[in-house]
Amino acid sequence: MGNWVNPLLIRTDASVQIGTGHLMRCLALSQAWQDAGGKVVFLMATKAPALEACLQSEGMKIVHLSVQPGSIDDAIQTSCYAHQVEADWIVVDGYHFGTNYQRIIKNQKCRLLLIDDLGNFEYYYADLILNQNIYAHEELYGNREPYTQLLLGTRYALLRREFLKWRGWKREIPEVARKVLVTMGGSDPDNVTLKVIQALQQVDMDGLEAIVVVGGSNPHYEELQSAVQDLRFPIRLESNVTNMPELMAWADVAISGGGSTSWELAFMGVPALVTILASNQYPIAESLNAIGCAVNLGWYEDVSPTETAQALTQLLRAPGTRAEMSKHGRQLVDGDGVDRALMHIRGESVRLRRVREDDCRLLWEWANDPEVRAVSFSSESIPWEEHLRWFNAKLGNSGCLLLIAEDSAGVPIGQVRFDVVRKNEAVISVSVDRENRGKGFGSTIIRLASQKLCDLTEINVIHAYIKQNNEASFRAFMKAGYKESGVTMISGHQAVHLVFQKQGRGER
Repeated sequence: MGNWVNPLLIRTDASVQIGTGHLMRCLALSQAWQDAGGKVVFLMATKAPALEACLQSEGMKIVHLSVQPGSIDDAIQTSCYAHQVEADWIVVDGYHFGTNYQRIIKNQKCRLLLIDDLGNFEYYYADLILNQNIYAHEELYGNREPYTQLLLGTRYALLRREFLKWRGWKREIPEVARKVLVTMGGSDPDNVTLKVIQALQQVDMDGLEAIVVVGGSNPHYEELQSAVQDLRFPIRLESNVTNMPELMAWADVAISGGGSTSWELAFMGVPALVTILASNQYPIAESLNAIGCAVNLGWYEDVSPTETAQALTQLLRAPGTRAEMSKHGRQLVDGDGVDRALMHIRGESVRLRRVREDDCRLLWEWANDPEVRAVSFSSESIPWEEHLRWFNAKLGNSGCLLLIAEDSAGVPIGQVRFDVVRKNEAVISVSVDRENRGKGFGSTIIRLASQKLCDLTEINVIHAYIKQNNEASFRAFMKAGYKESGVTMISGHQAVHLVFQKQGRGER
């Protein structure tokens, strides 16, 4: 099992030709590792000064390798460096880390996470393969080792910490949209951004505003500066931005490439027109179009500025369409991808996340499970309308923390609720999905949730009240570190009172 003490080793590259997407999604994973107290080292065989400055500003170390990316020498130097710094895991992200590269890494007794988009290598030796794309499926990785685990789909989309701060933010959908964000990736070697600016010049709408984001590796910045001068509406050119989530929140609509930015836009609920900039973006753009969270404009060489202008004008004037696109995007990417990936790296069986609005019906179904009602202090079934009122009240209540427990496949397996009863004390309520009872999840969920509450808040005492005949629940709480504290009456029923006391990290 990994830990936060040993560094996480990232092997990836960025350049005008390679682009910046590989490095930026590795940055998301690195930030989460670092936030939990770990150190991160990036091994790079290319130079990308602007991106390297970003990594260094976050306290991450960069080591340059003098190797051909993906070569045998690359694999040997990477694995040797991993042993040198005692890294538990190597993360590789790039299209050149193929079969031989993975085999060498594994032969050197290193654990390997491969971040992949294509599924086109002859054979896979990685311990974990993460493909965050909407089209990812198991058949892409049929030729793999028996131990290889697959982390597939947008539930594993790797979002940087600056995006996660916007979790739960509500987007307003204006009747007529006037704010347009343009982002064609970090490098844009074919200068597709210029074609989009030409398209914007053809949009006839009062009050239109646009922000065009240009990556640090873009070689066309001066040409773009000239293109945005003396227009009838303001177009602001932004380079090396550090506030991309804020820009996405500002925008009513985006025009984007079909790379990993698509998952950021989806998470932020931005309706988007997607231009395909590379062959591997075809399935992304087509899938986004099919589920209704983006409009696929097609291959960048085939779409004219006039066609882009027409599609944009139509979307700007269609509030219903934009509202549906925004909703579908938020459903597609929930922002928990990094946590799910780290759960596999650390070998954990359960993770906790905050309850979201779309968990409402699941909680209602769990609450009305006959076995749950039988061990509750009120055995009456709960009508939907009553549950809906309760759920909305709890979501907006700062004195209540609702958590969902997920297994290693990201499937919800239970829920935990804490209600603050006094300044430093709370009461816990727990239930486990019927299909997952008797598997030991109960005590793990209780322990993790209780520690999480004490770590995040000033709560230092947690009370649990269990019906006297509920032996399974009693054992789970005792195993999770609760202590028996007598018997009391709850709603006319005798209840065992259990207490959890906050401990220092060294006492756990």
